[in-house]
Amino acid sequence: MKKKMRLILLTYCLLVFTTGYARQQSAVVPSSDDVQYVDPYIGSGGHGHVFVGASVPYGMVQLGPSNIYKGWDWCSGYHYSDNILIGFSHTHLSGTGCSDLGDILLMPMNEIHTRRGEQDDISNGYASTYSHKNEVVSPYYYSVLLDKYQIRAELTATARVGFHRYTYPAGKPSYVLIDLHEGTSDVAYSCYARKVDDYTIEGYRYDHGWSPDRKVYFVLKSNTKIQKSTLFDDNTPTDRLQLKAKSVKCILDFGRSSQVLLKVALSSVSIDNARENMQAELSGWNFGQTEDAARAEWNARLGRVKAQALNARGRRIFYTSLYHTMIDPSLYCDVNGQYRGMDDMIYTDPSKSNYTTLSLWDTYRAWNPLMTVVQPEMVPHLVNSMLSIYRQQDKLPIWPLWNGETNCMPGYSSVPVIADAYLKGFTGFNAEDAFEAMKATATNQDQDGVPYVMKDGFIPADKVGESVSKAMEYAVDDWGIAAMALRMGKTADAGVFAKRAGYYKNYFNSSIDFMCPRLSDGSWKTPYHPATAGVRDFTEGNGWQYTFFAPQDPYGLIKLFGGDKPFTKKLNQLFSNHDSMGPKAQSDITGLIGQYAHGNEPSHHIAYLYAYAGEQWKTAEKVRYVMDNFYTDQPDGVIGNEDCGQMSAWYVLSAMGLYQVNPCDGVFVFGSPVLNRAEVKVRGGRIFTMEAVGNSAENKYIEKAYLNGKPYSKTYITYDDIIKGSTLKFVMGKKPNKNFGKSRSSRPIVLNKIGNN
Repeated sequence: MKKKMRLILLTYCLLVFTTGYARQQSAVVPSSDDVQYVDPYIGSGGHGHVFVGASVPYGMVQLGPSNIYKGWDWCSGYHYSDNILIGFSHTHLSGTGCSDLGDILLMPMNEIHTRRGEQDDISNGYASTYSHKNEVVSPYYYSVLLDKYQIRAELTATARVGFHRYTYPAGKPSYVLIDLHEGTSDVAYSCYARKVDDYTIEGYRYDHGWSPDRKVYFVLKSNTKIQKSTLFDDNTPTDRLQLKAKSVKCILDFGRSSQVLLKVALSSVSIDNARENMQAELSGWNFGQTEDAARAEWNARLGRVKAQALNARGRRIFYTSLYHTMIDPSLYCDVNGQYRGMDDMIYTDPSKSNYTTLSLWDTYRAWNPLMTVVQPEMVPHLVNSMLSIYRQQDKLPIWPLWNGETNCMPGYSSVPVIADAYLKGFTGFNAEDAFEAMKATATNQDQDGVPYVMKDGFIPADKVGESVSKAMEYAVDDWGIAAMALRMGKTADAGVFAKRAGYYKNYFNSSIDFMCPRLSDGSWKTPYHPATAGVRDFTEGNGWQYTFFAPQDPYGLIKLFGGDKPFTKKLNQLFSNHDSMGPKAQSDITGLIGQYAHGNEPSHHIAYLYAYAGEQWKTAEKVRYVMDNFYTDQPDGVIGNEDCGQMSAWYVLSAMGLYQVNPCDGVFVFGSPVLNRAEVKVRGGRIFTMEAVGNSAENKYIEKAYLNGKPYSKTYITYDDIIKGSTLKFVMGKKPNKNFGKSRSSRPIVLNKIGNN
């Protein structure tokens, strides 16, 4: 017994030594604790751009550390390569290719500084170095020791409130800086702060950033009396109790308190709403209890998929990927349902579940189809959020962030998301209103290139930049409108948009078998080098990748090439061609297998196209390579920008051996599962089970399949079969069964036939 006690004590001491502190109140470990397998460091290095910090699933608040912004790899505000912190801000982006947010930054100190400091000199600033060995990271809790001050900062959160616990060295002054001007590369144009009483500060931050004009209101409360507060106009101290300026900072003096707890609630509407949010979500001061509640929320969401991986590494990668799909979109309404719209007016969501941070060009491919399986209750809320935006700005959202439309990326990618929801039988939104919004957006004369699509059937490269990508994205979107119109009995509309869905064919140059840009007179643009990227004809890609960009019509694409054999020959060449992409290729075209670029979304469906040509084994080969090599358990373990969950959603689906190629047809094509087993809670409380018998690193090919215990020759499963709670069993082998999926009757079907599709 004494030996056991000494061992426990030794383990405790080692923990204190290696982390620099002992947790003051350990969280209650639940019986089902899938969150323990999540490593938030994965994707925080390289070009992953993921958020690191404390939050709850899809919360408004993402409370975490912020580095000095130094460029593209700091889009989330934090990069694993860094060692300097400037504080803890309450909003962050996760995995985006553009930067913004970083609102309401707090920094605990025992010296008074209002200047931030620079990367090469922080001696006269409030920034501090830190070490990863003194960090603790999890989805629901973050902690770090600040070297400069020897202050331990701990963070947790509710949906709308960030909770800070700062522990100061004994006998040292206890200060907290509030910097309302500092953000993640964006510029605050108006800030306001006011001391309400000895425990409360309130104010706002308005900025022009990637989101054009964003407004964030806050209320801060302390459990410790504020001995003195000083407001600064930038770095100039004032004697005022309230201050409005372009750059407002505030120093809170807590005397020599050994520990200070702070709560910060946010709102897009008003200070009063922020106060109401705090009262509703976090009225007390029990940090450990709040941490436990956040942990429970993560476990509830993560627990919807019970996964058995090949090893511990695979389990970390899978559950971290699943976690990454649950950071964004973020809740964007207060506890009373109010939120600020794109037109700066205040709206109320009766369900109190309005969302923002919709990276739709990325997520419509895998993230949104995944949500229809694992988070079905969110689907109507997302659709209603998009319809609300349509009413505010007369078009469906492109890339909305808080109360601003960024208009980032081509296409009107909210359309396939809405169509997919409708075609899968989701209710809770007005289908007629949704169709009206889709049709109006697709015929909006101000939408980039749409007038040319409507007039000529293509977008001329000498008139509009990124013309090929824009037109081909519109074709994907228009397929969704046609399918939804047909289901609703709107045959005339179905005919119009079915024709437009086939306009991708207008870019196919049969003399060279590539999708090519066209000029106003209809001629092909020359010279043309399909491997060259960074030119104005494509969005984050090249001619090789966009030649296979018709996920809405794989069989039509195969027909353009003259059939299965010439199509697969060209597809093989995509994965083996190593021509240079040129000096202007974007740095985020990563994860290359020949010209295939997994780090960018236009390639995400391509490996699954082999199944449509009767060679499912090649799909298995390629997707297993991608999962094995482009997803790891290291900080650079996401090969490209995470893009609000899309990269990880591809992995989550593919790890179960499934991928929905057509973004709104409900047909999930088989790949190569890396999980041994997965049990997924689906609609109606049923359980969909996937089992991979004989699975291993070498056994990557599907030899045969069974559905509900019966032999199954198909190379796909429908959404309807999944939500029935079916059991899908794969028998895996080392050598490909080239007959599996070879016959036309076993290849993926087209559920919603439109036009000649």
